[in-house]
Amino acid sequence: MGQLEGKSIIITGGAQGMGAIHARRCVEEGARVVLTDLQVEAGEKAAAELGDSAVFAQQDITVEQDWDRVVSTALDRFGRVDGLVNNAAIWWTEPIMSEGADRLRKMLEVNVIGTFHGMQKVVPAMRESGGGSIVNLSSIAGTRGIPEHGSYGASKWAVRGLSKVAAAEFGQWNIRVNTIHPGAIEGTGMFLIPEAEFEELFAEQPLRRPGRREEVSGLLIFLLSDQSSYVTGHEHVIDGGRTVW
Repeated sequence: MGQLEGKSIIITGGAQGMGAIHARRCVEEGARVVLTDLQVEAGEKAAAELGDSAVFAQQDITVEQDWDRVVSTALDRFGRVDGLVNNAAIWWTEPIMSEGADRLRKMLEVNVIGTFHGMQKVVPAMRESGGGSIVNLSSIAGTRGIPEHGSYGASKWAVRGLSKVAAAEFGQWNIRVNTIHPGAIEGTGMFLIPEAEFEELFAEQPLRRPGRREEVSGLLIFLLSDQSSYVTGHEHVIDGGRTVW
């Protein structure tokens, strides 16, 4: 029996990349998954590859009505909502002095407001199911000041703070809220450099390599599962020790 046997999980940004790996790992652990994305063709393909345990729903996470439809899809297809993974996000780097306010607003709209809507919309269904687990993807940029990450860092610090408040408020309904803060992870849009440069880049990191997407998914599975039933309101950094000093 898998760690998520019988659970129904919503995963945003699940059409490709890390989100698609999260969806696959959840299904492998016995979950039924609603994966959402703006990319319809890729999303439908990803869901089809996972079989009857997955369904795709097109979604703009900044639109409340899309969230209503996604939650309804989970309830209609699987009868309950036990987990939410707020994975979808946008990213770019830009020095504060050359960043535009409109670009900052866009970053906050997607990364923060999208996460905010998601948490609000799943709570009634989770309460009906007796509780649940919400995992919000942040970043090590949400734990410290990284140059040229003004907009992105602001959004991920906000996700971190919002998640802590949600954990404090939702705990009365047995709903847990945690954040994951990845460092450099291979194969993600936020970390694409030649492998030949790894040795120099990671020379001062305790684990002298980038992380694998499957390692992030492993942490995610734990936080969604009943094995973490007494864990809420915390930041879970997965960065090979990059931020220990």
